[in-house]
Amino acid sequence: MTVTTAATFAEQVYSALDAVKDPELDEPVTALGFVRSVAVRGPDVEVHLRLPTAFCSPNFAYLMASDAKDVLTALPWTELVIVQLDDHHDSDLINAGLAADAGYRGTFRHEAEESLDELRETFRRKAHTAAMERCLTALLRSRPETTPSTVTLADLPATPTTAALLRRRAALGLPNSAEARVLVDHHGQPYDEDAVPLVLRRARSTRVSIEGNAHFCRGLLRTRYADEEER
Repeated sequence: MTVTTAATFAEQVYSALDAVKDPELDEPVTALGFVRSVAVRGPDVEVHLRLPTAFCSPNFAYLMASDAKDVLTALPWTELVIVQLDDHHDSDLINAGLAADAGYRGTFRHEAEESLDELRETFRRKAHTAAMERCLTALLRSRPETTPSTVTLADLPATPTTAALLRRRAALGLPNSAEARVLVDHHGQPYDEDAVPLVLRRARSTRVSIEGNAHFCRGLLRTRYADEEER
């Protein structure tokens, strides 16, 4: 008979949280160090999240905390799930909204300029743009004679970078067939050849911004919680 311990349940919690991503950085909150603590008491789970600064965007913060609660609530053995955001200037507001299941607009009311679905879609598009640029840049380095606008998914090597692009495309509902073009907009439409250089420059800017912000946030987090990291 398999004995399920609190440690096993905690592992399941961390595994579930791997699916929760910082919407701007496109990396799991677990990898970024945003999970401060996990406590499992029978079927009840309490998770505390932390961010690099007290002034991280409230909508980003809410999206991560809300997604964390959703993935933990979906575990078959959980009953009471509490997700708390620590040390943020809107912690009280966000935590109260999560506890009441008030939703994004119910939590921020008139300050919520767009719906959570619209916000999520914005970041899905940014993640797709960055993943597309990574794949094309890697391919062009190995095959500089390649014309970017003609590259199809079948032309990409089987690498983690390609797998990431396929996930991003699936999230946007874009085709993942072998003959599908790689360089497309968020609706799956290929670009005119004349527009390709500008599109690639903008995509590269998006990718560099995401990667730079991720590096910066890790540094801020280590500095902010240096005492905790040393324990």
